[in-house]
Amino acid sequence: MDNLVEGVDYYLNTQGYVVFTSAYHIKKGFCCGNGCKHCPFEYVNVPEPRRTELLSLR
Repeated sequence: MDNLVEGVDYYLNTQGYVVFTSAYHIKKGFCCGNGCKHCPFEYVNVPEPRRTELLSLR
């Protein structure tokens, strides 16, 4: 994705890492399976048991 907007598509956490927002993920259109913090797709492509673990943290 080109032309990402800080504060809309991503932000920098306190460690300086890029964290994609749910708005970014919705634009992307699918769960990548990496267990992203703001995944709006219920982690459908994350393998078990990690998926269940992530869902329990919500």
